[in-house]
Amino acid sequence: METIKAIMTRRSIRSYTNKRISSSQIKKLLEAAMNAPSACNQQAWQFIVVSDREILAAITKIHPYAQMLKEASCAIVVCGDLKAETSKDYWVQDCSAATQNILLAAHALGLGAVWCGVYPRLERVKAFQKYLGIPKSVIPLALISIGYPKTKGKPVKRYSTKKVHQDKW
Repeated sequence: METIKAIMTRRSIRSYTNKRISSSQIKKLLEAAMNAPSACNQQAWQFIVVSDREILAAITKIHPYAQMLKEASCAIVVCGDLKAETSKDYWVQDCSAATQNILLAAHALGLGAVWCGVYPRLERVKAFQKYLGIPKSVIPLALISIGYPKTKGKPVKRYSTKKVHQDKW
């Protein structure tokens, strides 16, 4: 898929068919994630791939906006590894870029996905750490629900000249 088209047509998808995603597709998503830009190339990220139906269902109880996991083929939890940081606090940007790469790669593969925020909601961070056994030095930033979409999202034009400033505010 051509890059600009992928960016302009990607939508958050919250409803999926029961078709399962292959392990090779998951690997492609993770390869895309790990090719994201990273501050000083620190790559302070870790990923948890969740495909167990019981775990996906349990996550819906600890994340109020993750109900789509009941239909999802899998989820990826994108985490910042504070012990791997060489540029303090840039893990958030690194993991955000990795998350966006997963969303775009999913779209290019014909999959649907949606980004559910975990960090900075400390109650969510702690619940994910506890339930998934994540060390305290690893912070879950995002939960990405992934599956084959039941319907395609319609592209939305969001460009606004009111949001653009030239040279100065």
